[in-house]
Amino acid sequence: MANTQDIENLAAKIGEVVYIDVAKWHLYLNDAKLHTVVAEKVYPLLEDNSLSEDGVSSILQSIPIKLGGGTTELALDKLLPMQCKVDLLELLEEYQKDM
Repeated sequence: MANTQDIENLAAKIGEVVYIDVAKWHLYLNDAKLHTVVAEKVYPLLEDNSLSEDGVSSILQSIPIKLGGGTTELALDKLLPMQCKVDLLELLEEYQKDM
C-alpha cells in the first residue's frame, strides 16, 4: 500500500514532466495542481504490476478539468499532447522499476 511520501514523490516527477497544452502554452501539472490527483490514480497500477497504456489512458480520461470558470469540462486526456502521454508512460515504467 502506498504511503503519502510515495504518492508525493511520484506526483513531483509527474508534475515536472507532464503538461497541458492550451494554444501552445504549456501548463505543467504541478502548476495546475493536478499532479497529485494523477499520481493517486495511477499508483495502484504500479503496485499491482498492471501498468498499461490503456490503463493510463482510462485514468486520464476519468479526470475532468473545468475550463472557462466551469462552463466547459474536458477530460485531462484531451488536454495532453501525445508526447506528454508517452513521457508519462515512460516515467511510470521507470518509477515502477525502482519500486
